[in-house]
Amino acid sequence: MKRREFITLLGGAAAWPLAGRAQPGERIRRIGVLMYLPADDPEGQARLAALVQTLKQLGWSDGRNLQIDTRWATADDIRRQAAELVALAPDALVAGTGTASVAPLLEATRTLPIVFVTVIDPVGAGFVASLAQPGGNATGFTIFEYSMSGKWLELLKEIEPRVTRVAVLRDPALASGTGQFGAVQIVAPSLGVQVTPVDVRDAGEIERALTAFARGLNGGLIVTGTPLAFVHRDLIISLANRHRLPAVYWHRRFVDGPDTTDPFRRAAGYVDRIPKGEKPADLPVQAPTKYELAINLKTAKALGLEVPATVLARADEVIE
Repeated sequence: MKRREFITLLGGAAAWPLAGRAQPGERIRRIGVLMYLPADDPEGQARLAALVQTLKQLGWSDGRNLQIDTRWATADDIRRQAAELVALAPDALVAGTGTASVAPLLEATRTLPIVFVTVIDPVGAGFVASLAQPGGNATGFTIFEYSMSGKWLELLKEIEPRVTRVAVLRDPALASGTGQFGAVQIVAPSLGVQVTPVDVRDAGEIERALTAFARGLNGGLIVTGTPLAFVHRDLIISLANRHRLPAVYWHRRFVDGPDTTDPFRRAAGYVDRIPKGEKPADLPVQAPTKYELAINLKTAKALGLEVPATVLARADEVIE
């Protein structure tokens, strides 16, 4: 079994003012960033800061030649926020929260360059023609393919063989939500597991659904990649612990807190190349080169689970 990486998405309206003035005759470029998370989310702020910092290292800094407009959107206004960014006619757009942000941007424009980050299966979602030759106005960086979700169920079953019922948190409004749940469904019969979809549209819905699910025996939990799960991560972790549900999460933020900002540093490299004349159609979509498995052994012990030595041996990090 390959190692797995639990990564995040990010996520209203704000502009990052950059100090200084453009040099005489120097054109100020404009970049729009769309996030599907609250503006005060620390992870989102860290990732945006990584993008800005790397752009500065590439020469786009101090307000001398760059302006960044950021929108922190919710489910109710993300299409409006996307349209507002497109109306600014930026040199490039950054879809900072995977499918949830790239889809509204592509609905708003098929001409302005879009660089996406942490997208799940962009070919399957119809965002690009292929990874090697995107072919349209969007390219960027993937997080994993739909099939990875099936691996999560295998891992959950390996950690707790008694699991026969699994709640799968997903966002049914996103293609990636349907795709990930479908991948789990495909694997479930061979593992003797019944899967139950749980929508993540709001906190009340999540709490009601997981509380009802936990009344049954031998339950487990899989949280698929979606910004809304990330928004409600504290609630989801609390419910999993309260109801003693062994869980596999798509993002290591659920396990130990820290997360990498590397995808946004890499995205800055593409954002840097577009104003210099390169087109998204010719920039290949890049996939992760490494997947990591992080295990919170403290939580496992609290749930009465004994993680198999074979799983611990594959882990990149074990939190005691």
